[in-house]
Amino acid sequence: MKHGIVNSLEIPRFSGIQTFMRMENDTDLQDADFVVAGIPFDTCATYRAGARFGPAAVREMSSLAAKPYNPVLEVDIFGECRGVDYGDLPTVLGYVEETFDKVHAQMRTLFESGAVPIVIGGDHSVTLPELRACKDVHGEVALIHFDAHYDTIKEYFGKPYSHGTPFYHAAKEGLVDPSCSIQVGIREGLYGPEDAQNSANLGYESIDALTMHHMSAQEVIDRIKSRVGGKKVFLTFDIDFLDPAFAPGTGTPVPGGFSTWETLEILHGLKDLDVVGYDVVEVANAFDGSGITAIAAAGIIQEFMSHIAWRKKHGKDQR
Repeated sequence: MKHGIVNSLEIPRFSGIQTFMRMENDTDLQDADFVVAGIPFDTCATYRAGARFGPAAVREMSSLAAKPYNPVLEVDIFGECRGVDYGDLPTVLGYVEETFDKVHAQMRTLFESGAVPIVIGGDHSVTLPELRACKDVHGEVALIHFDAHYDTIKEYFGKPYSHGTPFYHAAKEGLVDPSCSIQVGIREGLYGPEDAQNSANLGYESIDALTMHHMSAQEVIDRIKSRVGGKKVFLTFDIDFLDPAFAPGTGTPVPGGFSTWETLEILHGLKDLDVVGYDVVEVANAFDGSGITAIAAAGIIQEFMSHIAWRKKHGKDQR
């Protein structure tokens, strides 16, 4: 199993310690191409909490995805790459700044290793300390943000941090270049018309869900790539980008979203971008007895792993 995954034809999927796709659990990142890590934190959720259990739920359901060959991208993940499950990063439940400091420090270690971090949240606030660490190592990056919500509110309840504020602070702190960043799938209800201008005022481009539903996948892909250009990218994926029919297990579900297959079709087309970090956030499995939300999240993470393998196979690894 070294540098790969447990063979489910030899050991049943429901056996053993749960790691993502049954990878080795290791904190030695030497020669690792990617590293999966969890951030079990949901103190910044503003409605339904529960995303603290997201990493565990996604890991459990990922055993269904424990097959390393991606037939669409024609790549064997572990034939091309070494990947490990790092485990969960430390958090301080109920204390936001302290958690952010711990996540920032630990994520900096992951980025400095040269491996591409793939994080399982946690609510969307955790992306802010991830981006702080990314800035330390890679400088200002382009942001590709899949979500039903803008997450660019300045403050919530008079406080700076919630899962609705990370990309306000990311822009203000110079962690991302909004002029090369794009938010896709937005369809949230707003507190007022001014909320629709928050992202634009910060410099982000947005594609709302209604517009996207009238675009082909290739048109969406082309628009994302045109916006990003040749910059290094951080890709963040809020599971509520998916319609609640496909991902009911999340804190703030919004009708009118996207199917899992539509999502994967778009993601396939982003394989050649220079993505230096990924995350999938807001999986709250307590609201989904079927497990389909965690299954979708696991499939999306597997797609991210396939991107990294594809880039290495085709000589497009920029590290």
